[in-house]
Amino acid sequence: MEFANKEYFFLLLLIIPYILWYVMYHKKSEPTIRMADTFAFRYAPRSWRVALMPVQLLLRLLAFTMLVTALARPQTSNSWKNQTVEGIDIMLAMDVSTSMLAEDLRPNRLEAAKKVAAEFIAGRADDNIGLTIFAGESFTQCPMTTDHASLLSLLQGVRTDIAARGLIEDGTAIGMGLANAVSRLKDSKAKSRVVILLTDGSNNRGDISPMTAAEIAKSLGIRVYTIGVGTTGTARYPLSVGGGTQYVNIPVEIDEKTLRGIAAATDGDFYRAKNNKELNQIYKEIDKLEKSKLNVTKFSRRYEAFQRFALVAVIALLLEILLRITVFRRIP
Repeated sequence: MEFANKEYFFLLLLIIPYILWYVMYHKKSEPTIRMADTFAFRYAPRSWRVALMPVQLLLRLLAFTMLVTALARPQTSNSWKNQTVEGIDIMLAMDVSTSMLAEDLRPNRLEAAKKVAAEFIAGRADDNIGLTIFAGESFTQCPMTTDHASLLSLLQGVRTDIAARGLIEDGTAIGMGLANAVSRLKDSKAKSRVVILLTDGSNNRGDISPMTAAEIAKSLGIRVYTIGVGTTGTARYPLSVGGGTQYVNIPVEIDEKTLRGIAAATDGDFYRAKNNKELNQIYKEIDKLEKSKLNVTKFSRRYEAFQRFALVAVIALLLEILLRITVFRRIP
């Protein structure tokens, strides 16, 4: 609800001096009687009429407030809009090699990447989003879909030890991961197609080089954002030894040159995430860059809604007058 003449609400300030007058001077106008001693009446109970006397004041204030509200011209509106959404097709290509277990990001690189990716997915309801994972080889964890609940479930199902348990060959096949994601986008009819590739290493596996995959993406008009995740120097890594876990420091080897080359070839951007905060900020920046196109035609019609407030004011005023000449009637 909106008000066309909001300035009338300043009249409500008159309530303050009226209440002060009522408290300070109203009682002086009441009739009195002289008595020799009031001890007998000191503990006499007040009648219900005396207790309810302030109701008259409340009714007057209510009537005045509703009258001012009616003068301010409250208005309601009916609105509708025609909406056309042009979503973006996005493939997430995520490295799941054993080095993603390093704990320079908390709790480790892969879990941090999954958490931020899940937030990114949740904020893009109109987009087709899919997930490709890769280590020494690559496969599609989830094809592009707008069923983001299923996508998030499959994302959470990506285990941090998938390569360590032998379910996928270990290593880092960046070219294969990118090529897999591109193959899912090549038949897309969307005007904007994007791959977000996240890795913590350099290409050492696969039959397709990263730059060859980038050239394929470029020829198809697919933009690639690359993210190198990991600190500088060495990172704390859990190593299974004799049924237990021993932590060692492993070198961080991210091929920034190749990742920059992929991004540059496809008109994308390269990002470096050394901690959880930077990784979260990177996804926010990509989210701002790749926004769905939204065309909206909005119509609205306003209706005057002062009637209900005026009715309440009249009822309150009539009730106050009725009580004053009946229940609270005074005899001079």
